[in-house]
Amino acid sequence: MGFIILAFMKSWKEKLNIYKSFVVKRLDKNFSDMKVGENMLIATPKIIDDYIKQIPKGININIKTLRNDLALTYNADTTCPVTTGIFLRIVSEAAFEDFLNGEKNITPFWRVVDHESKTATKLACGINFIKKRRSEENII
Repeated sequence: MGFIILAFMKSWKEKLNIYKSFVVKRLDKNFSDMKVGENMLIATPKIIDDYIKQIPKGININIKTLRNDLALTYNADTTCPVTTGIFLRIVSEAAFEDFLNGEKNITPFWRVVDHESKTATKLACGINFIKKRRSEENII
């Protein structure tokens, strides 16, 4: 039975490349660090991927900055922290799939994902992969 389920699972790369449009919605109740009435961006994995690809080598951007930058870009007050975390994982796992397939120019997710973060502990690449890439770029 498990083999049938696995046959229908999408790869991280497929999840990254699913066509979706972003959404900006007005919050009707407080949620996380966001307030009623704020316009919240629900980005897409591709938007997160494109953002990370433009981060210069050696620069670390935290998730809060990423969320603020995307909100400004898409005329929102804030960006959803839950979907941002999910999409960041999709981007990271897809990049690691690319790495395993021998691709040299992968999305540098380690510029956002700190090796000490909760997200890092969930990734297939492991913490040492992130540490090594951050060290190579002198990201502390």
